[in-house]
Amino acid sequence: MAGDMSSPVENSWTIFKEYHIDEDVGFALPYPLEDLPHPYDAWISIARNLPELIKNNQLRVEVEKLATLNINGLRGHRAQRLAHLVLGYITMAYVWGQGDGDIRKVLPSNIAVPYCKLSEKLGLPPILLYADCVLANWKKKDLNGPMTYENMDILFSFPGGDCGKGFFLVSLLVEIAAASAIKVIPSIFDAVQRKDSDTLQKALLEISSSLHKALEVFSQIHKYVDPNLFFNVLRIYLSGWKGNPLLSEGLLYEGIWDTPKKFAGGSAAQSSIFQCFDVLLGIQHSIGGVPADSAAEFLQEMRTYMPPAHHSFLLSLKSKPSVREFVLSEGNATLQEIYNKCVQAMVSLRNYHLQIVAKYIVIPARQQPQVEENLEEENRGTGGTNVMDFLKTVRSKTKNSLLKEE
Repeated sequence: MAGDMSSPVENSWTIFKEYHIDEDVGFALPYPLEDLPHPYDAWISIARNLPELIKNNQLRVEVEKLATLNINGLRGHRAQRLAHLVLGYITMAYVWGQGDGDIRKVLPSNIAVPYCKLSEKLGLPPILLYADCVLANWKKKDLNGPMTYENMDILFSFPGGDCGKGFFLVSLLVEIAAASAIKVIPSIFDAVQRKDSDTLQKALLEISSSLHKALEVFSQIHKYVDPNLFFNVLRIYLSGWKGNPLLSEGLLYEGIWDTPKKFAGGSAAQSSIFQCFDVLLGIQHSIGGVPADSAAEFLQEMRTYMPPAHHSFLLSLKSKPSVREFVLSEGNATLQEIYNKCVQAMVSLRNYHLQIVAKYIVIPARQQPQVEENLEEENRGTGGTNVMDFLKTVRSKTKNSLLKEE
């Protein structure tokens, strides 16, 4: 019988494998590939030289020369994820060009056709995603060394020097810090099922400790990302064509659709890790499964921008017994206090995110020459939302989930 008691935890990584969750890096892709075989190496070659090609105004010329490749030769998940990352980079660079307002509203078929077919195969939208540029865009310099900023690099860069490296790697390291909490999820549900408050307390303490660690890592962004470079350069290449007045009708994917399509740019709302803790802790953004406001709608929509296995994992958590209801029903003051520590850690992360957005988007936008669009620009995140309103709403919903003392 004792064997059965520990089985949910012992089998947890077998369960997580099915959801593409890794023991060390969580939702990130473990050890992404760096190269693709011929003929796909032509894509890699452009993506590796992106900043140079953009600077010399050669990027679009080179892209238009590419042959239309059949994606059937891309064998295995990691090769397909690398191709999705590379085609995402090429697409962003082709659309936004030198970032000076000379944009393209049509993605030529030699890129659009393989990109859309590959996206369909992976169950992802054909635009550069958080799952691409953060979760699948990294390598270790020394394979035996630690997972630290100093020992890591990104695979592909946009213009803006090391700004992209800082932004993508710090985001990845936040994911990895928070990921250490995923391993306790099976024991949490097991404890709820067995009404075992002691085990639940220990597991929740581990979650709050991981979230605090994630917050510490998040602070590295100030060291590695320059606000002006982020706002004036990198942000342009991460912007999508949904909620963006520069491409108000969307982007036409030639050879696939007859009308332009709208897709949101990469944003932290596409990260599964924080949505995962929202679901686990019962932080409600919806009422009876229906989004309560535009912020909840956006969070819900962003799940379709996650790898399908990760989206399925969030749905599987939702179907499990409610941790929050169990904590409430126990009437145990210590347990409630520890549960609140987890929720408070989520509030702290969202507070910090608001400060980052103020520093990296709102303040630089105010420093631009005053034109009509500036106010909109000031508040629009790469995902196309009014980012300050969105984050404030999400933070206040998180705060509302704190259990009140009787």
